[in-house]
Amino acid sequence: MRRFRFESVACDEGHNEFPHLLARAHRGKIRPLCLCRDPGVPMYIADIGDQLLIKRMPLSGGGHDPACPSYDPPYELSGLGPLMGSAIKLDPSSGVACLKLDFSLSKRAATNQVGSGGEGNDSVKVESKKLSLRALLHFLWHESGLTEWTSHWTGKRHWWQVYHHLLEAAGNMAVRGTPLSDRLLLPEPFRAHDKTAIGQRRAHKLARLFLTSAGPKQLMVLVGEIKEFAEARGGRQVVIKHMPGFRLYLEEIAWTSVQRRFEPELALWHSSEASHLMMIATIGGDPAGIIAVNEIALMAVTEQWLPIEDAYEQRLVERLARLKSKYVKGLRFNLRRDHPLANATLSDVKPQPLALYIVPPSADEAFEACLREMIEARPDLSAWIWRVADGEMPPLPI
Repeated sequence: MRRFRFESVACDEGHNEFPHLLARAHRGKIRPLCLCRDPGVPMYIADIGDQLLIKRMPLSGGGHDPACPSYDPPYELSGLGPLMGSAIKLDPSSGVACLKLDFSLSKRAATNQVGSGGEGNDSVKVESKKLSLRALLHFLWHESGLTEWTSHWTGKRHWWQVYHHLLEAAGNMAVRGTPLSDRLLLPEPFRAHDKTAIGQRRAHKLARLFLTSAGPKQLMVLVGEIKEFAEARGGRQVVIKHMPGFRLYLEEIAWTSVQRRFEPELALWHSSEASHLMMIATIGGDPAGIIAVNEIALMAVTEQWLPIEDAYEQRLVERLARLKSKYVKGLRFNLRRDHPLANATLSDVKPQPLALYIVPPSADEAFEACLREMIEARPDLSAWIWRVADGEMPPLPI
């Protein structure tokens, strides 16, 4: 059971006085200290759907004890490492993560861009020190705690929880001094009895897309679950779950690029009725009132909303989902697909956390050399490796 300090009072989260201390700290904007380490790790209190929860500060997971639920694996095991201190900077005084984006939130000309994965087809590209569109989605997922899972949560994660945790995470991020939540549209969980009010709130937020003023037009970031890409004249209508009646247009040439660039994500989505396909897109409006996609990236997630990038990760995640131990799914951010990462990390394994690596059949010697360097650089972690070309997934050492 976790233990926290509220100013001068220390208390277990199961103590009778804990709810009172939590509510008082929330009203007084007091940061609790997680006592998994001495002298304590600062946390913050979030109001998630009228429920007060203690959450770790942005980018603070590495400061917790590996046995603590707030622990996060070392950032260099994923694509987050190269972005720290450049694309992502933490303001210690406010606890806000300041982001640098490699895509624009305004539009000067009628140009369409599709995808933003940090991958080149016929050239070698230095990894961007700014967040691509896909990397922003990964960062939102990471900071929302949606990369974490234990079998105790089976059947307890739905869009309602995903929505509130994403919204809370976005409130702790800023782009050029402006809260990301001001420019982020998330589909509010749909309730038939509240349909009109939900539509009005959405229309109010989207109104900025149709402001008539000199200079570039403003864009917004939309994160939502794809229901279908319906046929439309000259393109596709992107249908988003929990947004009935909302029209989002994607040009045909862009749809062709989406099918090519995100073929793995679309294949994973089509392979299982239980999976979800997440979209992040910059969207803009035109004088006719049409809202269209400017730039888009896709991410496949499992029934538990855990991101996966291929069938090998899907098999690993399905096996891990049955464990009582908590694990954290690794994300690629801007990393190329031919670069290794810890696909998952089991944090509460004894005697030390366990990093799990998948070596795809296409891996070359450069991939293997980079993987060896990653493992050797972290002697505080055990390593489990599945070389897919060698056969079936090896047993997990737990």
